[in-house]
Amino acid sequence: PTFVVASGSLPPGVPPDFYARLAHLVRESGARLVLDASGEALRMAAEAGVFLLKPSLREFQELMEAPGADEASLIELGRMLVARRGCGLLVLSLGSGGALWITAAAEGRISAPAVPVASGVGAGDSMVAGMVHRLLRGSDVGETVRYGVAAAAASVMNPGTALCRPEDVERIVTASEQAFG
Repeated sequence: PTFVVASGSLPPGVPPDFYARLAHLVRESGARLVLDASGEALRMAAEAGVFLLKPSLREFQELMEAPGADEASLIELGRMLVARRGCGLLVLSLGSGGALWITAAAEGRISAPAVPVASGVGAGDSMVAGMVHRLLRGSDVGETVRYGVAAAAASVMNPGTALCRPEDVERIVTASEQAFG
């Protein structure tokens, strides 16, 4: 595979270094790991190095031991994580605030579109799926994260556990392209 996506809390009995071990296996296979996790599992995997790491703002602040960090501090902490731990792309999901992304060469912020919210369940999963979809198409980082934010926004428009619908994602992406160029 080109990418391996791992996300969520580890089930009881699974050791917290599971994602870190997975990171090594994925790297040895020539694939790239995309991780959306929290807590000790996130910390251990981040230390092992992953291609794309997508914590929430709270998860990142906990990982970096920086509660309440402002955006400038988040960028600096993100640069440190990318440089020291071999993370190719760090994407902090900011909920209705969109996303902040950081690579070794650049960083950026993508605003979330205003959409009616029915449920937040699955928004992070949709964001990851949207980003991987764009990475597989060869998109640059800005476009990749923008598509992920659009997928998350499309997800919150649906009730319950329904994830994003492709037509909603495309409509949101088109609207943001018209608004921001």
